[in-house]
Amino acid sequence: MAGQSVPGGLRFAVLGPVRAWRDGRELDLGTPLQRSILGMLLLREGHAVTPNEMIDAVWGEDAPPRALGALRTYVSRLRTVLEPDRPARSRPELLTSIGRGYALRLPGDALDLTRFERGIREAESARRAGRLSEAARALRAALSLFEGEPLAGAVGPYAEHQRDRLIERRISVVETLMDVDLELGNHAKVVSELIALTADHPLRERLRAQLMLAYYRCGRQGDALNVFTETREALVDELGIEPGPELTALHQRILAADPTLAAAPVPDDEASAGEPLEEEEPQALDLPRPAQLPAAVSDFTGRKEIAVRLRTMVSAGSPAQSSPEGVPVVAISGIGGVGKTALAVHVAHQVDEVFPDGQLYADLRGYSGEATAPESALGAFLRALGIPPDVIPEGLAERSALYRSILAERRILVLLDNARDAQQVSPLLPGSAGCAAVVTSRGKLADLPSARLIDLDVMEPDEALSLFAAVAGPERVSAERGAAMDVVAACGFLPLAVRIVAARLAARPSWTVASLVPRLADEQRRLDELRVGNLAVEATFALGYGQLDAPQARAFRLLALPNGPDISSGAAAAVLSMSAFEAEEVLESLVDASLLEAPAPGRYRFHDLLKLFARRELEKTERPQARTMALRRLLGFYLASAQSAHRLAYEGSMISANLVVVGSGRTFTSVDEAVAWLIAEGDSLFAAINQAAASARAAEHLLPAADLLVAMEPLLESGTHTREFDQSTRAVLAAALAMGDTAGELRARYVLGRVLFAGNRLREAEEHFRRVDELSRERGEKVVTGEVLNALAVVVGRQRRHTEALSLFDSAMRFYRENGVPAGEALVLSYSARDHLGLGRPDDAIAAAEKGLAIFTEIGSGAGTARARYHLGIVLSRVGRLTEAVHHHAECLAFFRASRQRVWEQRVCSRLAETFIAAERYPEAVRHAEQALLVSREIGHPYGEALSLTVLGKALRGLDHGPGSVGRSLDCLRQAFEIFSRLGAPEAGDLKVLLDGIPAGEPVAGTDGIPAGEPVAGTDGETVVES
Repeated sequence: MAGQSVPGGLRFAVLGPVRAWRDGRELDLGTPLQRSILGMLLLREGHAVTPNEMIDAVWGEDAPPRALGALRTYVSRLRTVLEPDRPARSRPELLTSIGRGYALRLPGDALDLTRFERGIREAESARRAGRLSEAARALRAALSLFEGEPLAGAVGPYAEHQRDRLIERRISVVETLMDVDLELGNHAKVVSELIALTADHPLRERLRAQLMLAYYRCGRQGDALNVFTETREALVDELGIEPGPELTALHQRILAADPTLAAAPVPDDEASAGEPLEEEEPQALDLPRPAQLPAAVSDFTGRKEIAVRLRTMVSAGSPAQSSPEGVPVVAISGIGGVGKTALAVHVAHQVDEVFPDGQLYADLRGYSGEATAPESALGAFLRALGIPPDVIPEGLAERSALYRSILAERRILVLLDNARDAQQVSPLLPGSAGCAAVVTSRGKLADLPSARLIDLDVMEPDEALSLFAAVAGPERVSAERGAAMDVVAACGFLPLAVRIVAARLAARPSWTVASLVPRLADEQRRLDELRVGNLAVEATFALGYGQLDAPQARAFRLLALPNGPDISSGAAAAVLSMSAFEAEEVLESLVDASLLEAPAPGRYRFHDLLKLFARRELEKTERPQARTMALRRLLGFYLASAQSAHRLAYEGSMISANLVVVGSGRTFTSVDEAVAWLIAEGDSLFAAINQAAASARAAEHLLPAADLLVAMEPLLESGTHTREFDQSTRAVLAAALAMGDTAGELRARYVLGRVLFAGNRLREAEEHFRRVDELSRERGEKVVTGEVLNALAVVVGRQRRHTEALSLFDSAMRFYRENGVPAGEALVLSYSARDHLGLGRPDDAIAAAEKGLAIFTEIGSGAGTARARYHLGIVLSRVGRLTEAVHHHAECLAFFRASRQRVWEQRVCSRLAETFIAAERYPEAVRHAEQALLVSREIGHPYGEALSLTVLGKALRGLDHGPGSVGRSLDCLRQAFEIFSRLGAPEAGDLKVLLDGIPAGEPVAGTDGIPAGEPVAGTDGETVVES
C-alpha cells in the first residue's frame, strides 16, 4: 500500500482513500467529514488553516449552525487517533494549534504525495542527464503510490478541487512516462497501455499523439492514421474544435513517412540498464491465447463506481499505472446472489485490451459439496495454455511453478470464481508483473496475501429498479414505478432476487407489477416466490449456510429471532448464552462468511432475505422452548442495561431498585454514556418490547417488557423516540389488559401518561396517572408511586388547578419521606415552586426551589440538580432577579445538552429567551428562542414548538427592526395560537386575548400597550410560556 511503503512511525496517504498508519497498522480515521479535515491539513503541508477555512472547505455553503463546534470535536478526535499515548492536558505535537488555526507537523517522507513529488523531481533530473532508464523507473515508482481516486471518501468543495488537481497531475506524469518509454524504444510495449489510457482520456491529444507514434514505429501506419481520425471526430463531436497543431503536424509527418519519426538509437548502457527493445527480445514460445471468460451479462446494470475502481485495480500492473513489482489481486466478497460473478466477468471483458495474452477462468465451486482442487484447476489452466497433458506434472507445487513460469512475461487476467478460502486460491495466482487476478468468494479472504478486498453490497434502489426494468421490460416498470420500487425493496435490493422476480414477470404478460407486491409482502412465502427455473435465492443461501460449523449455524439461526434492525455484540451474547469474547468470535466469523453484516464496530445485522432464510432454518431446527428462552435472555440484558442507565440518570429514584431484573447487562460511568446507549439501542429496545407484547401468554412474561419501558425514561427526555414510546406502550397496555395483568398495566399506563403529557394531552395523561395511583395502592407496589403522584401534580398544575396540585405534591412528599427518598423530596420541592408562583406566593416559590436545589446538590445528583436549577431559574426570572435566573438556566442547559436530553434543552432555551426579553436584551432572546424552535421541530414536540414561537414572537416585537421583524413576530404568535388551540392547551386563550388586541393592519409592536418585556398572562396570573 502506498501509505505503508516507508516502514516505521506515522504514514499518511491521500493518493487514494485518505488513510493513515502507525508502524504499518492502519488507523481508524472516523467519519468522511473527519477524514476530509485530515486530508486538508495534509495537503496544506504544515501551514496553518483557520477554522473558517476548514468549515468552507468541508461544508461549503451547507455548513450547519454548529459547524465550529463539530470541527473542534473532529480535531480533538484526530488528535486522539494520531497521538493516543499523549498525556492528558499536554500540548499535541502533531496536530497543533497555531493562533486561531490548526497545522499538522509531519516528517518529510510521511505523506505519499510528498514522496510522489520527490520521485518526479528525481525522474526529471535523470532525464535531463540522459539517464532515461533511471527516469522511467523513478516515474513508475512514483505512479505506484496512487491507489485509486485521490482523496477517495473525502467530501466538500476543497476535496473536490484537490481531487481534480491530483488526477490531472497523475495523468500528466503518465504522459511523461510514455514519452520516456518511447525515447527508450519501448514503442511495442506501450501500445496496449496507451490504448487503455486513450480510452479513459479520449480528449487528451498528447496521449493520442503518443499512441500514433507508437503504432507508426511498430510498422502499423494505418492504425496510427485511424487514431488521428477518431481523435478528430471526438474533438469535433464533444468540443466543436479541430485537433491542435502538434497532433495535426504529426498526422502530416506520418502521411509523408517522415524518417525522423523512427526511434532514435539508444546508448548501449541505457539499452542494457533499461527494458530491452522489442526487436531484441528473445523469440517467445508460440502458445495459444486463452479466452475462457464466461459470456458477459447483456443486461448488466449499475455498479458504475465499483466497476471503475475494479478496473483501476486490475490494470495496476501496467507500466503506466504502477510499479512492475507485484501482481494486482482483487478479492470480491459478499452474500450469495449479490452479483460478485456478474461484476467480475463484466469488468474482465472491459479490460480485455489491457491483457492481450488472454484470460483464464475457473469456477472453484467453493460452496458446493465438491470444491475444485487447486491441482485440478491448474491442470485445466496448463492445458489451456498449450501444455501437452503428458508433460503436466502431478504435484501441486510443481504444477503451480510451471504455471507461473509460463505466465512470466505475458499479460494474462485470471478470474477465480466462487472460491472457498485463501488456501484454495493461492496456488492459482500469477507470479509476475503484467498479469492480474480477480477472485470472488462469499468469505472475506483477509488472509490472501497482497489482495485488495472489495465487500460487495446490495444494489442501490435506483440500480435495482434499472435491473428490474432491464429484465421485465422498461415499459411495464415505468407504468408502475411505485409498485416496482416496492418489489425491489421486498427483494432487499439483492440482484439475484430482483432478477428472479423480473424474469417471472417477463414470462407472464398477464401479470402486473402490482400483483407481485402482495406475493412478496408475506414473509412466510417470500423465499418461495423468489425462484424461477433453476434459480432460487433460498438454494443460494443454503450453500453458504451448509459450510458453517455447529456453533456458527446455531448463532446464525438464533440471531434471526429478534425483530430489531440490528444487534450489538453484548445483546447477541445474551441471545446465544455466550461470553462476550465467544460471541464476538462467532459473530465475526459469520461476517467473514458474508452471512452477517457489520455496519459499525460492535453492531451486526442480517440482510432481510437472509434473515427470513435463517428464521426458516430456525423453525426446522430449534425447539420452541429454546427460541423463547433466547428472547427472554435478550430482554433481560436490555432491562439490566436500561436499569443501570435509569439509576444514573435519576440518582436517588426508587424506580430502578424496584425493577424485576433477571440477568446482567451493560454498566455505565456517566449519564452521557447511558443516554447515548439508550439512543443507539432505541430501535432494538422497542422491537424487543413489541415482540414480547405480541408473544406473551402470561403476566410474568410481559413484566420484563413493561419494566423495560419504565427503565427507558431517560430516552423519553431525549425526544428522539416519542412515537415509538407511544406505540410500544399501547401494545404492552393492550396485552396487559387482555390477560388481566395489573402489574404490566400499572407500568404501561405510567409511561403512556408521560408520553401524553409530553404532547400536552393533559386530560388523557391525568386519567392514566390516576389509574396508576389506584393500582399502586391496590397492589401495594412502590415502583412508581412517588413519581406518579408528582406527575399527577404537574399535570393538574399545568391546567392551572394550583391548589389541587399542591395537595398532590404534599402526598408525594409524605410518600418520599416515609420511604427515605431525599431525591424524591427535592423533586417535589422543585416542581411545586411554580404552583406557589401561580397562587401569587413568590417567597414560598423561591424557598421551595432553593431547598430542592440544595438537596439535589447535597446528594450529588447531576440530573436532579439540573432540573432544580431549571425551576429555580423560572421563579427568579418571574420575580425580576434576571441575572441569577440566566446563571441557573445556563448551567442546566450545559448539562442537558451534554446528556442529549433535547426536550429539556428546548425548555431551557425558551426560558432563557423569556428572561432576556424581560432584561430587554432582544437579540439574545431571539437567538435562544430560535434554538428552542429548531430543537422542538427536530424532535417533533408540538407543545414545545408553540412555546418557542410565543417567546420568539415577543422577542422579535422587542427588536423593532422594521416591518420585517414586526410581520414575523405576528406570524409566530399566530402559529403558536394555532398549535395551542389544536392541543387544547390553556395558553391558547392567553394568546387569543393578545392577538385580539392587535387592530387589523396595525403593527404588532402596538399590542394594546403591553411592553415587549412583560409576560402575557392568563386569568390566573400564569404566563403563556409554561413547560
